[in-house]
Amino acid sequence: MSRKYIYWISTGLLCLLYLASATFYVTQGDEVRQAFIGLGYPTYLVPILIEVKLLAVAAILSRVRVEVSDLAYAGMFYHLLLAISAHVNAGDGIGSIPAIVGLVLMLTSFITQNSAREKQSPYLSLIKA
Repeated sequence: MSRKYIYWISTGLLCLLYLASATFYVTQGDEVRQAFIGLGYPTYLVPILIEVKLLAVAAILSRVRVEVSDLAYAGMFYHLLLAISAHVNAGDGIGSIPAIVGLVLMLTSFITQNSAREKQSPYLSLIKA
């Protein structure tokens, strides 16, 4: 029973983090673009990331197809790793804290998903093997 709570808390916080990030990207567009330039990323990624973040949250929460949900987890994993790396490489280690928190939440959510969801992820067994 506690794994279900861990799943839903971590998933809720992860989705809240991604929704807050997408909202920040929409409402503070100029500031976000300047931050992207400072991190060495092109600004055309901002609208793409807004859509991808929203779609990832929808895929994980709706779980219409387990494969799509697991693909969203994979995308989040790479996105968060790249965000951590970008901040550290730009000398902004403190800026990587939200991405580190997101990575911990994402891994916790992914690892505990089968205990809380009816549709089981076949990819989780690959990690535990």
